[in-house]
Amino acid sequence: MPRLITLRLSPREAADPKRYTTLAARQAGVAERDIALARVVRRSIDARSRQPKVDLTVELYVDCEPQPAAVHFDYPDVSHGTEVVIVGSGPAGLFAALRLIELGFKPILLERGRDVSARKVDIAQINRNGPVNPDSNYAFGEGGAGTFSDGKLFTRSKKRGDYNKALQTLVFHGATPEILYEAHPHIGTDRLPGIIRNIRRTIVDAGGTFLFEKRVSDLIVRGGRLCGVVCGDERFEGAAVVLATGHSARDIYELLHRRGVRLEAKAFAMGVRIEHPQALIDSIQYHCRERGEYLPAASYSLVCQQGGRGVYSFCMCPGGFIVPAMTDPAGSVVNGMSPSGRTSPYANSGLVTEVRPADFAHLREEWGPLAGLKFQQQFEELARRRGGDRQIAPAQRVADFVAGRGSVTLPATSYIPGLVSSRLDRWMPSFIAEGLRGGLSVFGRRMRGFVTDQAIVAGVESRTSSPVRIPRDPATLMHPDWQGLYPAGEGAGYAGGIISAALDGERIAEAVKNYIG
Repeated sequence: MPRLITLRLSPREAADPKRYTTLAARQAGVAERDIALARVVRRSIDARSRQPKVDLTVELYVDCEPQPAAVHFDYPDVSHGTEVVIVGSGPAGLFAALRLIELGFKPILLERGRDVSARKVDIAQINRNGPVNPDSNYAFGEGGAGTFSDGKLFTRSKKRGDYNKALQTLVFHGATPEILYEAHPHIGTDRLPGIIRNIRRTIVDAGGTFLFEKRVSDLIVRGGRLCGVVCGDERFEGAAVVLATGHSARDIYELLHRRGVRLEAKAFAMGVRIEHPQALIDSIQYHCRERGEYLPAASYSLVCQQGGRGVYSFCMCPGGFIVPAMTDPAGSVVNGMSPSGRTSPYANSGLVTEVRPADFAHLREEWGPLAGLKFQQQFEELARRRGGDRQIAPAQRVADFVAGRGSVTLPATSYIPGLVSSRLDRWMPSFIAEGLRGGLSVFGRRMRGFVTDQAIVAGVESRTSSPVRIPRDPATLMHPDWQGLYPAGEGAGYAGGIISAALDGERIAEAVKNYIG
């Protein structure tokens, strides 16, 4: 049997396989020459002390001991299998398609945007303050919003599915094996597009169908059952429809509402994107002037209560960039992403506060369950009016925001389209401004130096999660009123990141199998 050895090492020792193998063998009482394989299975950083340490769990295999077999996935030919329509190619849609193939069904995957290569061109145009393609941008296109992101794979919903299998699936399609053992794994925006392309090839090679630029315009109902969707002049039918459109597909919520599909308004969160020099975050978290070559760019996770509402950091991107994430030119929306090496000199994070149904109750009479969606849209349009031309975003120095004063100048930023100085607290809803200001004061006490004029807050971070939930039966995972409709992932209100959406997609595939029989 392999031996599991836990070591507490300096960052330099943890980066040296020969060194940690020697130490693991010594602790196990095994001669180093007898070690056939030393495999890291867990890695985390403890930066609570003045000298950060790395906790490493190493699996040791000695000579003549059977070693672990490489994980391999065999996807059968489903070209003649029963067809299932999947709308959306984000993590929920892709993993639903892969699981359906494993179960012998043929997925017909419809994506409103363009393939990942063409999508890069559209995103480059947005970054240059060019026009926004409403179907191909940071939110829409092959792979969904996660394709051009940090690619964080940490989730708290591991009980909802096979977390390790999801990671292994990503490794099989090109992710580095480090994601299998890092405490907070991520892939990086430079590597994610290739992985997404490989998943598409797997689906197509197994006999599935993968179609781009197919925006859903209507539903096909026959015999009281949803059996397909309409995309312009085309119809796509199957034994069931998996709706995995992501949390930014407002037109889909509006279509469902018009067609009488029951929806529910839900709480969500909005705020700003906060950006610091990465070196400042490193110095705070690692208690040193420079982090050195063996430590990764430092991250943080912050949460507190202000006025009975949660205020928290969200989607923290060490060594990353702020990006323009609007899906139409009428709003200003920002998000964050990081390359795999997290090499940017900036660190950014969403900084948001709770938005409750009571906050948008004044919109409910006109918009019903879409009231939160309209409140979100109004917030983005406010920010657009306070910003500059095209994707230029309104921003303020953090110290000025907390003190309630304007910023005469702004520091350098990773946000390529550009920033314009604006008193954010004068135009955003007061409960958001007050919550963020109070939260920043708390966070500044926890992380001395966090509230500084070297940092900025930019607006707005509004796409944290869906303001709408598409209900589903907890036993069948089908919509309670619409036979054959399977809401999935973040857009349906049942996930909050790449892995949780992927796991939800797999669960939906299992439920579809039970339905079809």
